[in-house]
Amino acid sequence: MRNNEISPPRFSHLGSCALLCEAPAPLNISWQRRIWALAPRVEAWPGVMEVMPGMNNLMLVFDPLVLTAEEIKADILKLWPNCEWDGEAGKTLEVAVVYGGENGMDLEHVARHAGLSVDEVVKLHTKANYTVYFLGGYPGFGYLDGLHPKLFMPRRQEPRMQVPAGSVAIGGAQAGVIPSMLPSGWQIIGHAREVFFDVVKNPPALLAPGDKIKFRAERIER
Repeated sequence: MRNNEISPPRFSHLGSCALLCEAPAPLNISWQRRIWALAPRVEAWPGVMEVMPGMNNLMLVFDPLVLTAEEIKADILKLWPNCEWDGEAGKTLEVAVVYGGENGMDLEHVARHAGLSVDEVVKLHTKANYTVYFLGGYPGFGYLDGLHPKLFMPRRQEPRMQVPAGSVAIGGAQAGVIPSMLPSGWQIIGHAREVFFDVVKNPPALLAPGDKIKFRAERIER
């Protein structure tokens, strides 16, 4: 695709000093890589106070006394066609998971909702190749793209107030691993021993945008 054929992003105002830049639909890794490339460039602009990459979008907070939203839009539209991510490909992690049991309490529910057996759910979950699109929600929580459509799952109507660190979860069309003991409305299907967030480490988060994850079934508890 030539630069002049690249679809432009969409913009939404979030109050008087924040702007949301959304990549064109549909959601895909190509647009997400462009978001990764855009974030550090925009962050370096005078007057931009903070940038927060999301799932195919970038939210930025700016000082309206230094620059306007219209100026930001114009500059992003100029930059967008040539904004290509040239960072590292990201590391690849294999994460062993104990599916089901007391630490995978929603596995059977997910299977019933999907019209699958427990074994089929685990097979689909471990067969996929996941990409970390961004970190958000909680420190160290990576939103993972790559979940098989048969496993797309509504979140719980009533979130749990405490979900153990290492809980392997499904929320909507995304997969993830809960990094710390936290509230969550995601469906919990298993548990990983891997530490995904540790404040004493540098960096504290195990995951970074662009990383790849492959889940491996250690066992299934009935």
